[in-house]
Amino acid sequence: MSNTYMTVQVVTPDGIKYDHHAAFISVKTTDGDMGILPNHVNIMAPLAVHEMKIRRIDDDNHVDWVAVNGGLIEVKDNFVTIVADSAERERDIDVSRAERARIRAERELEEAQTTKDIDEVRRAQVALRRALNRINVGSHQ
Repeated sequence: MSNTYMTVQVVTPDGIKYDHHAAFISVKTTDGDMGILPNHVNIMAPLAVHEMKIRRIDDDNHVDWVAVNGGLIEVKDNFVTIVADSAERERDIDVSRAERARIRAERELEEAQTTKDIDEVRRAQVALRRALNRINVGSHQ
């Protein structure tokens, strides 16, 4: 059974953050970038912190962006499910708040590198990646 679109859902512990039909999506797995079209083979893969691009079916120029903070993707029978700790649509991102988080993470990273606390360095690096991802996605507006 061939289909011309997929249903895409992004789910977090706070509930469904995104639920629409799409003609194409682009995600970043821990192994690299992946483009998914309708009738894609069924897969599961871990995701990196990234900007997810979703081309909607109503118009080729209608693209949604979602900041995804890791998680998993499952593609099964034209139903794409992203499960992540957190995810935000571009329209929901407060860029100035994300900018403050970036500054805070950079400061924490600098302090952690000074004290050579490897766990704090890793934590600050993740916080910085997430803040930069939110800034990038929020800037698509």
